[in-house]
Amino acid sequence: MHSAAATARTTAADGLVVALDIGGTKIAGALVDGRGTLLLRAQQPTPAAEDAESVMKVVTEVLGELAVDLRRASASAVGIGSAGPVDASAGTVSPVNIPGWCGFPLVERVREATGGLPVVLTGDGVAIAAAEHWQGAARGYDNALCMVVSTGVGGGFVLGGVLHPGPTGNAGHVGHISVDLDGDPCPCGARGCVERIASGPNIARRALYAGWKPPEGVEATAAAVAESARAGDPVARASFERAAQALAAGIAAAAALVEIQVAVVGGGVAGAGELLFGPLREQLRRYATLSFAAGVKVVPAQLGADAGLVGAAAAAFGAPLAAPPAGR
Repeated sequence: MHSAAATARTTAADGLVVALDIGGTKIAGALVDGRGTLLLRAQQPTPAAEDAESVMKVVTEVLGELAVDLRRASASAVGIGSAGPVDASAGTVSPVNIPGWCGFPLVERVREATGGLPVVLTGDGVAIAAAEHWQGAARGYDNALCMVVSTGVGGGFVLGGVLHPGPTGNAGHVGHISVDLDGDPCPCGARGCVERIASGPNIARRALYAGWKPPEGVEATAAAVAESARAGDPVARASFERAAQALAAGIAAAAALVEIQVAVVGGGVAGAGELLFGPLREQLRRYATLSFAAGVKVVPAQLGADAGLVGAAAAAFGAPLAAPPAGR
């Protein structure tokens, strides 16, 4: 099923765009060429607990570090991958981890800050899908789900060789598929979401609840749980296996709905390697049983921490997008 699909970007390789990757921990920017090379970087911590203008001030400072005003003639557009929800049709963002931004007109403000450059907004999961399809593990696949498993669980789709952000830029939010109908409440308002089970903080939370204790002086994180699991701790291993089961159920649901060929999994939790991917592939065989879903592959992401910036650049360069529904 591996095909010769068009890559995520269709423009010539000699342009330059500005990419922004906005999350609750950091605001990163880069100047990116048409080959996906990050030529110049800037990054600052996100003042997530502060008001809207304080956060926007940091965005403006990151853009200033990139000397965008001096490069307007060569930078053709700005791409933004933002924590969500986003509303690409309205140009606004309401990240759950940046509470000061609720319906914030980010596209308009970035356009003003860059002297009127065109601005393309996507959710961070969609940006990661664009990146992995252009430069990473989903390259050459027409139908893919690309996921990030970190402090949250996000994702984006490539369908028919085309990035599919949905009308508001949020399609592929696999972390909020409910896989345990009577499970723990999720901050999104539902119960038993993939994110509530498989994200890094929830892997650690569940291990602690079951009696795991991190080594003295070590913070209780998913990485610490992974180290204990590798050392043979059965409680730590069970927490990772439960996360893998939830991810497998979410991937299987996606495969049943839209017939993906590959699921690309990145993010900090994916850094556990076979501790996660081994049980994930095993569980996927249990959940993806329909003939057209059973062949879906699960592979690690390739672009690491740069995926958000590369994906934002792909969007700015004009990654082929699925057409929105009539009337949008």
